[in-house]
Amino acid sequence: MDRVRLNVPLLRKRVPNLTAASRSVGLRPATVSNLCTGKIPIERAEVRTLIALATLAECSLDDLILKGYGGEMIETGIKVVDFFAPLVSGGINGFVARPGMGQLVLLAEIFKRLTDKEYKTVFLLSPNADPGVSDVIEVASTVCNNVEEVYNHILKIGKNHEVALAADRSLVLNGELYTLHNQLEKKGIQPITTFLVDPRGDAVDEEEPYGPLESLWQFDADLASRRMYPAVNPIQSTSVIIENSQLEPIHNLLLQRARKLLRRYRELRFLVNAVGFEKLPSLDKQVYLRGERIEAYLTQPFFVAESFTNKPGQYVNLHDTIRDIQQIIDGALDEIEVKEFSYIGKLHL
Repeated sequence: MDRVRLNVPLLRKRVPNLTAASRSVGLRPATVSNLCTGKIPIERAEVRTLIALATLAECSLDDLILKGYGGEMIETGIKVVDFFAPLVSGGINGFVARPGMGQLVLLAEIFKRLTDKEYKTVFLLSPNADPGVSDVIEVASTVCNNVEEVYNHILKIGKNHEVALAADRSLVLNGELYTLHNQLEKKGIQPITTFLVDPRGDAVDEEEPYGPLESLWQFDADLASRRMYPAVNPIQSTSVIIENSQLEPIHNLLLQRARKLLRRYRELRFLVNAVGFEKLPSLDKQVYLRGERIEAYLTQPFFVAESFTNKPGQYVNLHDTIRDIQQIIDGALDEIEVKEFSYIGKLHL
């Protein structure tokens, strides 16, 4: 039986400020966002919700509801991204982080890896840009100063190359991003893979910081404080590829097991800090140590940071990441010290 989903590109095209528009007709923005990302299956949506969305988009229900799922995963070779919140080709992907957590370094690394896959990377430099954007500027194929420059540049190259665009979230808030996508679509340009960053950290405190996204990478203050980079929260980060069950069965099974283990591990960290590791029951000790190993394994040397870390960047294909995480969860690596998992590529078993 075919699965169904909302025609999100159509919604974005017809209703640029979807969050505000949804609220104006009595819909909860969080509900609309969850329907767009697949967190709420469309089969569970109320009829009145779908009718309201169709009315906003001035389309029929047949146009609003599509069979099957589009948007393929782009493998980045970054373990925490590929396993827990895959990057979606042609989608809008957002970072949510406080300043200093490394979101711009992760963006620069993704740009570097996409360039190696022959993408053309475009960075829209916002006024009063954060100093950290220099990391991205160094690796971007092109830096533009306004949306018109972006449009003209992508128009020249977009039919011959895959394009990745990164910009400040203000581009969403003022509606320019959706206008840009719409203009490019009219010129026959395929959907461009878009990244939205928030160097000031305003998005952290908002329920719907970007509106509907294909992938969201939530950064974690605890990981950043312990210098475990990339400090992407593996539990809170997600992707429409996961929500829409597009993963291979073994990946999906291990993802659920890993998140369950990591949730319990994070609970146990509070107990360990309060009463000590030795006070834990034996089964909790096992969970705690395996959680430590997964957490350490998800750190990774980046190519863009080689001059600072003196460690060569590591690309880890998804197959190896799945295999390694399965070994950790199943206890096959319980005898290996936790420190041996930190800042490596794949495990050499």
